[in-house]
Amino acid sequence: MGYYPRVRSKRMQGDIRSWPSGDGTAKIQAFAGYKVGMTHVEMVDYRQKSVTAGQNIMSAVTVVEVPPLSVAGIRYYDETIEGLRIVYEKWAENLDKEVARRVTAAKNRKDSPMVTEVSDVRLIVHTNPQLISGVPSKTPEIFEVRISGNEVKEKMKYAEEHLGKQLHFSDFSKAGNFADIIGVTKGKGFQGHVKRFGVKLLTKHNRKHRRMIGTLGPWHPDWVRNTVPQAGQVGTHQRTAHNIRIIKYGKNEGEDDINVKGGFTNYGLIRTEYVLLHGSIPGASKRLIKFRDPARQQVSSVNNLTVTYVSRESKQGD
Repeated sequence: MGYYPRVRSKRMQGDIRSWPSGDGTAKIQAFAGYKVGMTHVEMVDYRQKSVTAGQNIMSAVTVVEVPPLSVAGIRYYDETIEGLRIVYEKWAENLDKEVARRVTAAKNRKDSPMVTEVSDVRLIVHTNPQLISGVPSKTPEIFEVRISGNEVKEKMKYAEEHLGKQLHFSDFSKAGNFADIIGVTKGKGFQGHVKRFGVKLLTKHNRKHRRMIGTLGPWHPDWVRNTVPQAGQVGTHQRTAHNIRIIKYGKNEGEDDINVKGGFTNYGLIRTEYVLLHGSIPGASKRLIKFRDPARQQVSSVNNLTVTYVSRESKQGD
């Protein structure tokens, strides 16, 4: 029931609906990238309680291309009885042509600049899909990023210093840390009871069908409750994968080439920076994935995570 209603996401990217408190230093608490695909690596097992702790192991990883984000503006908030309210927005001078076309109305706002009495400061950033080859769309995605820290003045200083500049993944996190991955899952379309909820097949002696629900519920209450498994939409849901370990962060140049032979299936070649995530994450290739500081971290980060081999074998066959 925690996933209800199981409907299609409004956008093909996840929305960050809550933010962890963060530590005392001023830094961005989110980032974005495009899912490339999966491969495998050989690394030293960092899990202390594992049977293979300290030994070389093979592990599946997800590759995400993370081109730099551009800071388009600063948004100042004030705390009210109804929650945070925007009191002022400051935009960069030379905005990208595609971005300026979408934020013309916001850029012309004439709010009073009460920047000395604000409660929170956040950055308005946008992606740079023109830097990569795997995504056909060149329209940048604009979203908001919170700045961690205890002092508002430090947040304002950090925001002013980065206005109009680019942010790299290293400004957000590093290898060995955890991150929450927010994305939209693969779409499966309209599916039946069994695939959608995993209910048992009816007996082969059933009167009509086997892949259906046995009952829609009792006579009273005299309506079909939403707890009854029924057919409907599967996939294209926003989901958050908590505590995904960042295995490696690198720049695709020289000896650090991550590309497999022939390019990644349904994506192509990586041209900019990338990260390797332990295990799988929701979403299809080319889809925008958002990173966020972990909200439920219980295991400490790793400082000396060692990757000895990254597979570059073709995933499309020879």
